[in-house]
Amino acid sequence: MSNAPKRAIAIIGYGTAGQAASLFLQAAGHHIRHFEQAPELQPVGAGFLLQPTGLSVLDELGLGQSARACGARVERLYGENERGRRVMDMHYAELDPRWHGLGMQRGALFQLLRQADAGAVQVQCGITMESVDAVAGLLKDSSGQVHGPFDLIVVANGAHSRLRALSGVEVLRDALYPWGAIWCLAADPDRRSGAQLQQRYRRAREMIGVLPVGWLPGQVSSEARVSLFWSVPTAQLQAACSGSIESLRAGFEALWPGAGEWLDGMADRSGWRAASYRDVVLRQPYRERVVFIGDAAHGMSPQLGQGVNMALLDARALAQSLDRHAALADALAAYASERAAHLHIYQFLSRWLTPLFQSDLDTLAWWRDLLFLPMSRLPFSRSESLKILTGTKRGWFG
Repeated sequence: MSNAPKRAIAIIGYGTAGQAASLFLQAAGHHIRHFEQAPELQPVGAGFLLQPTGLSVLDELGLGQSARACGARVERLYGENERGRRVMDMHYAELDPRWHGLGMQRGALFQLLRQADAGAVQVQCGITMESVDAVAGLLKDSSGQVHGPFDLIVVANGAHSRLRALSGVEVLRDALYPWGAIWCLAADPDRRSGAQLQQRYRRAREMIGVLPVGWLPGQVSSEARVSLFWSVPTAQLQAACSGSIESLRAGFEALWPGAGEWLDGMADRSGWRAASYRDVVLRQPYRERVVFIGDAAHGMSPQLGQGVNMALLDARALAQSLDRHAALADALAAYASERAAHLHIYQFLSRWLTPLFQSDLDTLAWWRDLLFLPMSRLPFSRSESLKILTGTKRGWFG
């Protein structure tokens, strides 16, 4: 049994990172107070691709089978350009025949984590934190109320967190990506999407993606959904959500003949949402009594699809480090060290691969179309590409 003390811990944010942290820390016997800025608990975001890494964390939480029951098995990532030339073709089984991805609706994972969270009914909603005292472990909300002191404050409120600047952690990079996406969920009763994530590109300026994401817990399988996403410059995101559905369908068809069928039954774009992304790098993800996890600690482009998986891994690593070290400073240093090699490689690759798929660099996209697939099929690079995909690569040679 661990001799580490049981701590009073505040968690800010009730997304995947905050939910998973709550489950792990409650299980370890810590005393949790949870704050959420939204007026009520609800999922935010599109469908996502759960990798073997993230699925292993859900297995530890006892939620893996429930996730598999409502998620959609993904065995292949396939992308081609507007001329039908293959650009990407990756199969999980080429790395390990037992492995696959799992497409899920954000709402499905939210429900599974919330149902397992005995403390969910005590989450304090509608509270925006305006200041944080990392030394004293105090929080002040927008009404002026002070919360704490806490032994530890876990910040898990996403890539756009304002608390990085308020906490005193050293921020090496915090930049808005010039490209985002609009997305929606669409019906897929006949499973036309198959067991694959499909993408279509026109240079790097346009991208359509279709990811099967299963159904919500308790629904029947005939209510299967796909997550549709359309790459859009960040400055144009709001306008892209407000145009006509006919113009969006025309854009789908122009890039990917037949893709407009996914929009059948949509009267307008009211079901579409905008998403923007940040490139966030911290020198270390903690200071005194404050620690950052998930996108708040290491926001990335979604191009590698690792956000949810990294959040789950962060939550587990933090709880393990607190369990193994009696001194808080030692625990947080161990947490940062444990996650560093994994995070650094994905932050670097995400930053440098994103312009291949979301930019106005036409020459770069031309070279991508020419070389990406043949280079990824070479024996060494094939295994390395699949390690990157599955979230299992740690460091350049690990």
